[in-house]
Amino acid sequence: MGNDKKSIIIICGGGPAPGINSVISTVAKSFLKDGYRVLGLHEGFKGLFSENPKIKEFDFDHADRIFSRGGSTLIMSRFKPKNEELNTQLFLKNNVELLVSIGGDDTASTANRITSFLEKENISISNIHVPKTIDNDLPLPDRNPTFGFHSAKDEGVRIGNTTYEDARTSQNWFVMCAMGRSAGHLAFGIATSCHFPMLIIPEMFKEGQITLEKVVNLLVSTIVKRKSKNINYGVAMISEGVFHNMPKAELDKIGIEFTYDDHGHPELGNVSKSHIFNMLLQKKLEELQLQVKTRPVELGYELRCCRPIGFDLTLCTLLGLGVKKLFDEGISGCMVTANSRGEIAPLYLTDIQNEEGKIEPRLVNVKSEFANLCFQNLDYITEEDYTTASKYVKKPSAYDFNKIVTIG
Repeated sequence: MGNDKKSIIIICGGGPAPGINSVISTVAKSFLKDGYRVLGLHEGFKGLFSENPKIKEFDFDHADRIFSRGGSTLIMSRFKPKNEELNTQLFLKNNVELLVSIGGDDTASTANRITSFLEKENISISNIHVPKTIDNDLPLPDRNPTFGFHSAKDEGVRIGNTTYEDARTSQNWFVMCAMGRSAGHLAFGIATSCHFPMLIIPEMFKEGQITLEKVVNLLVSTIVKRKSKNINYGVAMISEGVFHNMPKAELDKIGIEFTYDDHGHPELGNVSKSHIFNMLLQKKLEELQLQVKTRPVELGYELRCCRPIGFDLTLCTLLGLGVKKLFDEGISGCMVTANSRGEIAPLYLTDIQNEEGKIEPRLVNVKSEFANLCFQNLDYITEEDYTTASKYVKKPSAYDFNKIVTIG
């Protein structure tokens, strides 16, 4: 027997990002205030295709308690439906009027397909998506950040500053890697905030021209440059996106076998990128007979479930309120966005998809003045350093930053 009281369903897809609970809390409070039942579905889309979905019904007390917590009160999943049968009774029995999805572009497109299928079954519901990723690579209007990015960056900066202090105190080097499937926003933000002497992101290279040798030579470049200035420590940051953009032939050299998620993306989290690059660096330093101690540091899952900082608490509150605003205006099948003036607007997938229906990731603009100033602040070998650098390496030009990367 169905429930006459109207309701909404909230699901979370993909990986965690600081601020998810803030969005859930705000959406729940807004709809509870308007007389709706608010249902949270565990395990993302998997719950919609289950005969016995795990449902959390929200009341004000729970919604209010989770607002500033890290992680997600709803269990997340990367499940992507294939031939599974949708549980249409879930929507009918609970008198569902809105599906709120929180996740990346894959989650958004899946939500659209589900509501389209339901419409064919004469079940009419709205769907509004809240874009989320710590990678900051969704092309939102006005280059506004995705929620969770600034909180993850803040946590990364905390770890980065501690690591840099260890390097200075111990007079050694650390090779650090940060998340970012194809864009280097997180690595760029952490490295520039911590004044690391070397930063390596995929956007620095011409397409298809990232090699293991180039990355290692950049690491040697910063070590030698600092050594020539009698600075024997530092942290070099590498974005995991260099693996995502590296030709398979390069990966085959070190025997990396990636597993892939339901959306076809390589699961970079299963491989310790910092350990790989640190190992390759140590081999190179041994060849060059340079006595330098290096250690790996991986910034991965530590960043995803931290407490959201004030910026994201504000942004997520605005996005949650925006869901209610768009729903009340009868708008559906879109993402909710907020600009720097705090104005809410819908963004449709068709607005940001290319001719093939794919969403191109928003990359770090390495040609911007901001990026160029940050790159100039790094330590690396240039042509004017060749004489000094030749005391440590036979061919300084091989480690020339400007010959290895393409920026500016």
